[in-house]
This record gives sequence, C-alpha cells and structure tokens, in this order.
Amino acid sequence: MRIDLSGRTALVTGSTRGIGAAIAAGLAEAGARVGVNGRSGDTVEAALRHENQVAVPGDVATDEGTQRVLEALPEVDILVNNLGIFGTKAPLDITDEEWRRYFETNVLAAVRLTRAYLPGMMAREWGRVQYIASDSAVVIPAEMIHYGVSKTALLGVARGFAKAAAGTGVTVNSVIAGPTHTGGVEDFVYELVDRELPWDEAQREFMRRYRPQSLLQRLIEPEEIANMVVYLSSPFASATTGGAVRVDGGYVDAILP
Repeated sequence: MRIDLSGRTALVTGSTRGIGAAIAAGLAEAGARVGVNGRSGDTVEAALRHENQVAVPGDVATDEGTQRVLEALPEVDILVNNLGIFGTKAPLDITDEEWRRYFETNVLAAVRLTRAYLPGMMAREWGRVQYIASDSAVVIPAEMIHYGVSKTALLGVARGFAKAAAGTGVTVNSVIAGPTHTGGVEDFVYELVDRELPWDEAQREFMRRYRPQSLLQRLIEPEEIANMVVYLSSPFASATTGGAVRVDGGYVDAILP
C-alpha cells in the first residue's frame, strides 16, 4: 500500500519528540506538508527532520499559543492532536489545580484546535482529525487516574466531533496507543522499577508488573503508532470515522474499546 498525501497540510501538536515526532515524520514521508509544533521556537526548529516539515511553535494549551499556531497555519487538512502530559500521583493527592492542568493540556487544547480547523475541512469536504488517546483511557491506571480520565474524555470528544462532521467527507477518530517506548516513558518506567536495572531488564520488569495484559509483551515503538495515524490520514481510511482505533499491543482485554 502506497500512501500519498501530496498536496495535504497537516498539524501535529506536541511533535518535537516521541510519538508526535514519529507521526510528523511519517506524514512528511507520505508527502504532506507538516507543521511541527512545540512550545519553544528553538526546540521546534531543532526538531525539523524533513523538507516537508515547517516550524509551528506555540503552546496550544493556552489561548495565546493557539492563536500563534492558527496565524502560522490558518488551514489544515489533517489535524493530529497528540499533545499530552502524564505522571504518577496517588489518587487522593491529586489537587484541583492538577486536574485542571491535565484537562487544559490533554483535552481542551485538542477541542480548541478542532473547533478552529474542522469548519474549513467540512467546507472543503475533506479532512482528517485524530486524537492520540491511550490504553489508560479504557484501563484507568491506579497510579495516574487524572491522566487516564483525560484520555477517556478524548474518546468522547472524537465521537462527538465525528457526529458533527457526519456526511461531509471529514473523518474524526481517536487512536488508542498502548505502552510506548519514548524518552518520557523511560523516565516513567524507572519511577516504578529499580533504577539500577539495564533498560532491557527494566522494560521487561515494568511490563511484567504493571502491564501484564499486553499481548505484545514489549513496549510499542513510536513509529508503530505513526503507521496507524498515517493510514487514518489517507484516502484508504475514508470509511473509518467515529472510532477508537487500537494500536495497543493487545493490552486492552476487550473485543471493543
């Protein structure tokens, strides 16, 4: 299957590293003009890896940052809402301020951009909106319920906006990413297992103790998430909308999310 996104413009939020960077690379390699996004202009410029990529700095968790992004990229055909924060915290220790920060960053940033870009896609009768969710949306982790619940909200957001775009040629989906190998996740793993362990052993111990449901029995590589996002961005996925598509390594123990 050869996916050709030539002539399409995409924005991937939080795309200077990890899953977002892999998605931005995959879309660029498929021919799309891709806005790479992050809070710092210097960080974004340093993250550009492909001739089809352009720097679009701005903190989309804020109104001001979002406006900066919209001025730099007024229209897109493909919006990938990847920006997200996570961290461990005992459930009863999560403050109102932290709950608000997680929803502002993980949910409202995506809603804000969808509200800005979706009408143009609908008017042009083609577009792709995606939300990078998580297995934690379905299997809420006891050690970070604020993160899990914010990702659960994204599943509802995707379904709702898919209904708003019904019949227009625009598809809206969420992607349920499983435990993925990124720099941030390496730090997270070492918060939960012995820091003295070599990475391969630490990863195995983490999966055994904290993610035993995984059928893959390893962390997913960012490029594996990106492959699904690129497919959903293509004409081949024209009949997939309103869905929660899993790239979770079989972690969620259910036939449907």
